[in-house]
Amino acid sequence: MASSSKRQLNVEDEDQEEEFERFDDFTLASSWERFISEIEAVCRQWLADGPKNLLEKGAAHFGSSKNFYKVKSELKYVMKSYCMEYYFETNQDGQVVDWNCTLHDLQLSFGVKEFLVIAPSSASGVVLDAPEASKLLSAVAIALSNCSSLWPAFVPVHDPSRKAYIGIQNMGTVSTRRFEADRIGSQVPLKLMHLEGLYELFVSKFAFSTLDFSMYVFKVHFSMKLSYRTIPYDDDDDEIHGSDIDITESGGNPGGDTHNKIQWDDDCPWSEWYSAEDPVKGFELIAIWSEKTVESSVDMAELENASPHEAEKWFIYPNLSPHLNYDSIGNTIGFASQLHLLVNALDKSFEAQFMEDFVSVENSGSDNLKSSAVIPPPTVLDRVLKDLFHEGVQLPDFTKGEHKNSRAIKGAPRESLFAQFCLHSLWFGNCNIRAIAVLWIEFVREVRWCWEESQPLPRMPTNGVIDLSTCLVNQKLHMLAICIEKKRQLNQEHQDGVENKEHGSADAEEVSQVVRDSSHLRVFSDSFVGEPDSPSMSAGTLDSGTTSSRFSFGPRNVVTSADLRSSNHIRRGSAGVVDMVLLKSHQNMHAPFTQDAPLMTEDMHEERLHAIEAFGDSYNFSAQLERDILSSDMSAFKAANPDAVFEDFIRWHSPRDWENDIIEESGVSRNDSMVGLKNDWPPRGQLSERMSEHGNSWRKIWNEAPALPASEQKPLSDPSREGEKILHYFETLRPHQLLEQMVCTAFRASADTLNQTTFGDLKQMTTKIGQLYLTMASILKPLQANNLSVNSEITEDLKRLCVVFEHVEKLLTLAASLHRKFFQAPRLSEAIFSDYYNFYLPRMGTSSVGGDVEMEFDKKQQVRIHEREVIANMFTPPTANQSWRKVLSMGNLLNGHEPILREIIFSKRDRMSGSYYAARTPRDYRKEMETYRMYICGTSNDLRVALSVASCD
Repeated sequence: MASSSKRQLNVEDEDQEEEFERFDDFTLASSWERFISEIEAVCRQWLADGPKNLLEKGAAHFGSSKNFYKVKSELKYVMKSYCMEYYFETNQDGQVVDWNCTLHDLQLSFGVKEFLVIAPSSASGVVLDAPEASKLLSAVAIALSNCSSLWPAFVPVHDPSRKAYIGIQNMGTVSTRRFEADRIGSQVPLKLMHLEGLYELFVSKFAFSTLDFSMYVFKVHFSMKLSYRTIPYDDDDDEIHGSDIDITESGGNPGGDTHNKIQWDDDCPWSEWYSAEDPVKGFELIAIWSEKTVESSVDMAELENASPHEAEKWFIYPNLSPHLNYDSIGNTIGFASQLHLLVNALDKSFEAQFMEDFVSVENSGSDNLKSSAVIPPPTVLDRVLKDLFHEGVQLPDFTKGEHKNSRAIKGAPRESLFAQFCLHSLWFGNCNIRAIAVLWIEFVREVRWCWEESQPLPRMPTNGVIDLSTCLVNQKLHMLAICIEKKRQLNQEHQDGVENKEHGSADAEEVSQVVRDSSHLRVFSDSFVGEPDSPSMSAGTLDSGTTSSRFSFGPRNVVTSADLRSSNHIRRGSAGVVDMVLLKSHQNMHAPFTQDAPLMTEDMHEERLHAIEAFGDSYNFSAQLERDILSSDMSAFKAANPDAVFEDFIRWHSPRDWENDIIEESGVSRNDSMVGLKNDWPPRGQLSERMSEHGNSWRKIWNEAPALPASEQKPLSDPSREGEKILHYFETLRPHQLLEQMVCTAFRASADTLNQTTFGDLKQMTTKIGQLYLTMASILKPLQANNLSVNSEITEDLKRLCVVFEHVEKLLTLAASLHRKFFQAPRLSEAIFSDYYNFYLPRMGTSSVGGDVEMEFDKKQQVRIHEREVIANMFTPPTANQSWRKVLSMGNLLNGHEPILREIIFSKRDRMSGSYYAARTPRDYRKEMETYRMYICGTSNDLRVALSVASCD
């Protein structure tokens, strides 16, 4: 029963609700009144919420202002749908500032701060019927009046291109303000191109038309904004040719280039590889005259003749290339686009076993490849090879301009031979795998020719140690360059030996005479007591490699010549005296010339480690590998010091294995004292435990090593054998292994090239370049092992890296362009770049541009007084051929440039009483109010006028 009674009550409640819903409010008899009620309800809700709650409910950000938002609501009237939008700012304090760069068009036109716009929900978004527009505006005005709201409301009318509006604002009980804006889209009357005519147009709105405006004084408030635009750099052929003429007349070399047009980036580091589009197409300058009072047409004529330098404020912003706002891989040429092609070539490299397979006709899989991959003509190939192997190329400084994070990438230095090969590959045949194969084969042939003809490899050092932090190809080229140099030295010594053979008898007689003279002096030296050879003589006693040059007959060499008692005791291979004496003979110790240790590349080190693991005993095997080097050093030491003992060699070669006795009285090591003096003899000390143990391998090698200078020893490494092994490596290198090293080297060399760019003190750019190197090192790390598979995911990572590289390349190009244009005003270049960097930052690091792609960069920077001359110089006087660029004949010229846009605000203020219906307000208490306001924006064929009039209704 209870449930049935509840069910009955629920049915009764539903019936009551249905009766309530069917209730007709006869106070809203018409559809128009219902429409007003709907508008009022929406406005009351927005008023109650306020800006803070509206933001929480999803108000959309609008325009470039940080605190300007809008909300909207859909309404229906009869059969039509309308959209009402409320525009507001989060900072409600203060008045609208004229010429604020972030103002909405209606704010600038009518001087309002927050406003409503109601328009049809149609494609045009305007009301074409005048009665409908008036009725719509009246409905909004009544609704706002019912809400006690002072919001102005606007309705767009006429054609959308006219940007025409009508509007109304309730000013309280005193007055109402009406708005109207329209545009003349045809030829503007000549009178309205000048300030005097525009002034009279405004005065005509509140003065009698029969008055002579020039005879009356009307206090009108006036402010003006003029926009100037530089001639686009890439379109100004006359200016560029003129600059060429200036260079020629000043002593330049006009024959150095076949074309006359000078590119903006000719002095940039990337200009050797490509010419970048100037990202800065020009600049727009805004000159603003703050509000002032004018009283006649004469004042306006004087203002029209005023120079822009008299304006209170200057603002400037760049006209940037549209390519900066979106990813352009494939649309513009740069390192990023070519690196992307190289990554594609790496993906193709797994399709063949050898590089020759990509150019071979018999290769069955090359048909599809040949159709899309073009090989450049032989002339292009010859030009590239000539640049790589030019005889005049000197050894560059690899560390010059190198970024601190560059070595984290296992590639090759930018100026090295392989790095240059990789950079050329980026542009050779548009970097397809067939073109790379052709270039590599010819490259290896040129390298082999240098080897067979003993010609030095260009761009490669002929000495030093192998840098294992570079890629393997660069290590091999370095080692080959050293082998070629050793091969040349051996050939030269062989030729010198043949040429000097006929003089051998004369040299022998001279040597025998020296030996006889030396043995005669030996008796004298036995009783000679004095100081040993001075260390300063070591530089003058260097062995030159021939027997006759080792002897000198000066008085300082009398003591040292006493060692020449027999052929076994002739000092040979001495590099000079060291600050030690021999333990047994009290003679100066001589440092010998020694052979360089055999150079090893990364793969050779790996082979050595594998061999050590195979033998098991790594220490003994390592000692065995070092035996030849140690034996060579001992032989050279014996030849340079005939009376030396094993302990002398240890003191020179391994000082840590010689333990000095300490003199307790002075606390000074015997070896650190005047060891050459007679009373300090002999030096006190002993071998370390490691060297003194029984069966020590070093002593065994010492006993077996013959006394031979380094020049007479068997070479520790065979340059001919090592050179052929390197060439075999180049000729049999797998394509994917070559491409992996090319990708690493190309990324590093490209980044190092961009790093040479001069862009001033832009900290964001410096930070971004450093981050790029770290990103490259992280992503390229899997390529350094040379063990990629066919289906590796690294390709996608590399393509994303190309996008990141492109972003940095774009910003760097912009930074370089701004730095050159604002060289004498660096603050402006830093400020403009910082603004664009913050604008562009959301796009970086992604494969596609995020956010609002259509949004353009329009941030303006104020120009300081001392910077104005630099900006004015950018506006070079136009030539006769550029006269068509003139838009208006309206004065205020800047170096012959007329403003491309003139914006003017006229206003008239009157004192209004507090209430229209109340008693008359005393004059002192009347408030000044802007009764007339006109905004004029014009060119020769486009004049837009927005008028607002306040009246007491």
